[in-house]
Amino acid sequence: MEKHSLFARIIHKRITIMIFLLLLQLIVFAILSTPNNSVAEVFSGGSLMLRTRNLAQIVYALPITTFLTTGITLLMISGKLDLSTGAIGTLCSMVVAYFLRSGLSLVPAILIALAVGVIVGFVNAVLVNELRVAPFIGTLATSSIATGLVYLIADRRTIDVVHPVMRAYGRTVLWGFMPVAALIAIAFMIIAGVILHFTYFGRSIYLVGGNPHAAMLSGINPRRLSYTLFMVCGLFSACAGVTFAARQQSANMMGINQARFQGITAAVLGGIAFGGGTGGMAGAFVGILILSTFSNGLTVIGLGPYLQNVATGLLLIFALTLDFFQKKQSEKILV
Repeated sequence: MEKHSLFARIIHKRITIMIFLLLLQLIVFAILSTPNNSVAEVFSGGSLMLRTRNLAQIVYALPITTFLTTGITLLMISGKLDLSTGAIGTLCSMVVAYFLRSGLSLVPAILIALAVGVIVGFVNAVLVNELRVAPFIGTLATSSIATGLVYLIADRRTIDVVHPVMRAYGRTVLWGFMPVAALIAIAFMIIAGVILHFTYFGRSIYLVGGNPHAAMLSGINPRRLSYTLFMVCGLFSACAGVTFAARQQSANMMGINQARFQGITAAVLGGIAFGGGTGGMAGAFVGILILSTFSNGLTVIGLGPYLQNVATGLLLIFALTLDFFQKKQSEKILV
């Protein structure tokens, strides 16, 4: 049996690299956030990064990204992509806020918002499967439509969300650091991970993403699966939007539009290949932690929001580069 190089073995263990990167981030930002950039000050408690209040901010940012990443991870493993997740979430946050302001009770308002997310996901599936539009183009089009609907509903105004249950969901924190919304989002991600790895449906997702032709020969309908996953992705995007409205106690025109790239970046960092067929929820969650820690660390050391966007883009390029080398290594192993 051919022995693979150390580099090949390291690349193969993608999640190991990501955990190492997460720890490295914490160490670097812990040092840079001390008054004199000193390791000794880290151990004496002088690091802003490692203060309990700041670490709680990292956890506080998890729910929205976790919902978005869960949906996009399922879709990407099947070999598809959705660029409308942020716009769907923003639209659904506006929908739930609009109906609550109109006097509708909470449960119907939330169900309508979730239904909107599923419907947009269905439209994405129609564009991709029936009209043969590339997922990148089709979902970009629905993203533009969803954004236009947000502006139409909002009429250039912020809509306040005044409801005690929404406030409790969005702002209740347990044990001093864990938001209830984060626990719910992580629970859904764990359930999705269990489905991926221990059910026929989950195995079908991997098979369709890895080899659609073999999936068809096995009796799996890739088109039907695509419809299901696009709608599930829309549902998780809607959950992110409702969570945003609950946390902010309002809905605005910007919403979580930019968060779509966070979900994709976290998924790619966690080992989800754009070609499909690989990765899992555990890796995706590590990707979320890396992204949240990275963003928080840049804020702590005083980097402006525009430079943060540049740095986050570089992080995505790093993830794509790692994905490229992993794919090349897999091709060598198959040969």
